[in-house]
Amino acid sequence: MIGTGHTATTTASNGLAAVQTISAPLHDARALSQRLVTHFTEVVTPIGNLPGEVLRGEVTNVTRTCVELATGVLEGHDVEDKVERLHRAGAEWAREGIPIGAIHRAVRDGVELAFGLVLEAAGPDDYARLMLTAQRFLEILALINAAFAVAYVREHRAAAAEHHTAVQTVTSALLAGRSAATMARSGGVEIADSYSVLALGIPAPQPRPGLDLTVAARRTLRRVQAALAAHTAGRGLSLLGTEGGTVLVPTPEPLPVADLVSRLSAATGVALTATVVHTATGGIPEAAERAHELLDMVHRLQCAPGLYRFDDLAVEYQLTRPGPGREHLGALLDPLDEHPDLMETLRTYVGSDHSRQRTARVLGVHTNTVDYRLKRIAQLTGFDPSRPSGLWHLRSSLVARTYRNSAAGSAAADGLPSRGINLSGKEFQRI
Repeated sequence: MIGTGHTATTTASNGLAAVQTISAPLHDARALSQRLVTHFTEVVTPIGNLPGEVLRGEVTNVTRTCVELATGVLEGHDVEDKVERLHRAGAEWAREGIPIGAIHRAVRDGVELAFGLVLEAAGPDDYARLMLTAQRFLEILALINAAFAVAYVREHRAAAAEHHTAVQTVTSALLAGRSAATMARSGGVEIADSYSVLALGIPAPQPRPGLDLTVAARRTLRRVQAALAAHTAGRGLSLLGTEGGTVLVPTPEPLPVADLVSRLSAATGVALTATVVHTATGGIPEAAERAHELLDMVHRLQCAPGLYRFDDLAVEYQLTRPGPGREHLGALLDPLDEHPDLMETLRTYVGSDHSRQRTARVLGVHTNTVDYRLKRIAQLTGFDPSRPSGLWHLRSSLVARTYRNSAAGSAAADGLPSRGINLSGKEFQRI
């Protein structure tokens, strides 16, 4: 096998002498490389389509390097410098867009032709030498293919990193309201006239024995990014972290936004939550701010995962705006602070589409107990949950209270229903 320095070794000195003799048909590297290039232009289309000066120059030189590498491996010489030459050539071809499959096809054909020359020169007593030579040719094939593959991977990683940086820069500029036209042109990023601006929430991985939560979160993020690129034809822009972020989908969308969120959830295996606001490109900063305000509200109300539009939450959004109105509404339920069982009953009653039977099942109590607690709520607050006007005030107060003392995390303490609350008295539904 070939060692770290890419030097062929043999098990005995007489074996080395044998392969040095049998490699003689490859010694005229110049003539052989010209013959190989002629073959490539006839059967390997991407290479045959290259300009004549490229074939006579670069392709011929690289082919000669391969021939010299093959001879060196057969004769046990160090071929590290030739491998490095192939790395440089491979990187250049990757930048020029020559498919790596075409390179591998040419390498295979070249190795096959070279081995054929060795076979033609061998005599009837050369069986033992040919066994050793065949092993060396397999090593030659692997070594040349690996050299080109490494070069292509490095080049594509560098190109991907450069494009990723350009996308991040353009996205940041759009979100900040700065001109991004120059950066977009230089980075090959297309800017649309209008966008669907999504605020995306990615839930934290569920702990389980042996699971590294940081690694799991990063894996989910990578899946979101890959699925986003696939389902937006590479035109979606995003600034995302492990907890979520902002996605800009050009309109008209390659895929309806609701379907996009569903497919992102399917690709990651987790239920994602998103809010969307549509805007012209110049309005992206304001749209992103509103989308994230909506997402924050969806999280506070503990709504079901899925996509939410502003129209679905317009009334709730207005109730959460700072001001005396919100404070007044939130204070309506202050009399229940000393009665956690009544607060829980009210939340469950609202979250159960004000069904007494369903509320009783969720709480694990008798329906008569629910009736008694609802009457107590009416007595303490002055608003009767069984009457439409009273229920509207109580629901509005529940929404407003999610934003009272937000720094202290009151939304979590209030323990709102898992499906969320809206002012229609029905559970929030996913789009």
